[in-house]
Amino acid sequence: MNRNTARALAVIIGALAIALPAFAGAYPLQVARNVMMYMALAVTWDMLLRSGQISFGIAGLFGLGCYAAILGALRAGMPAWLSILFAAAFSGLAAFLIGFLILRLRAMYFSIVTLALAEIFRIIIHNLHDFTGGPEGVVLQKIILGGDAGKLYWLTFAGLAVALGASYWFEKSRIHFALTAIRNNETSAKSSGVDIFRWLLVAFVVTSAIQGLLGGIYAQSFGFATPDSACDANFTLLPLAMALLGGIHSTVGPVLGAILLGLVSEWLKLKIPYGHLVVYGIIIIVVILFMPQGLLGLARKAMRGSGRRSA
Repeated sequence: MNRNTARALAVIIGALAIALPAFAGAYPLQVARNVMMYMALAVTWDMLLRSGQISFGIAGLFGLGCYAAILGALRAGMPAWLSILFAAAFSGLAAFLIGFLILRLRAMYFSIVTLALAEIFRIIIHNLHDFTGGPEGVVLQKIILGGDAGKLYWLTFAGLAVALGASYWFEKSRIHFALTAIRNNETSAKSSGVDIFRWLLVAFVVTSAIQGLLGGIYAQSFGFATPDSACDANFTLLPLAMALLGGIHSTVGPVLGAILLGLVSEWLKLKIPYGHLVVYGIIIIVVILFMPQGLLGLARKAMRGSGRRSA
């Protein structure tokens, strides 16, 4: 897919997203919010993947943002808007501190540790009964924006815009060259003067802060959080499957995958509420085996093939 096609697709999707609240009811807007939330998480997962590091800690950092926002509002009396920003800052700070411990790890060791982080966060929240509410969770007395479906849609849209803007920055700034060099050959990157730890830390902190921001939006939009719902495996598996399905190492790929799989996921939750995670796992396996570059890669191959034939 060339740059002009990607831009045209982005304009069409953006126009549809902006126009949707004008004619859609509460349920379609709720579905759209879910799709946008997972789309933003898929984009942030791909942003870190561009360095070659595979993270399974999305759910943990998202859940951290959920609780930071709700507890900031309940315990510290923060306004709803400020609590969402606090969630982003708190998750970013946590990632900054954790990054010094885990960003020296590579390949499966990094992945295993990030997977463990999600469970560690869940257990800690689960056991701090007096502060976090324990397994029963916490409930806000008032939902942000009065629970209005249209306004909550725009709030989620703003979170998605932050994720897409950060991804675009990663693609167009010098961090793109640093992360690509690290992914391709870390030894060569280091000999070329790339500060590997610094750029990995930047990518980890930025993506974690956005995931925390999205967690804060999610918690304030629904007005409650429990350890199991905030750190649900859905928030890791579904974004990962979306990015792989659409095509990794880009912004367009995760967006395409999120639109397709996001709508399918809503149907799966209704039909097989306790088995839809298995379907996501099957999708991940199939894509890795037969479509490693995702739908975006297939589109690029098809366009190159048609170009050769026309020549």
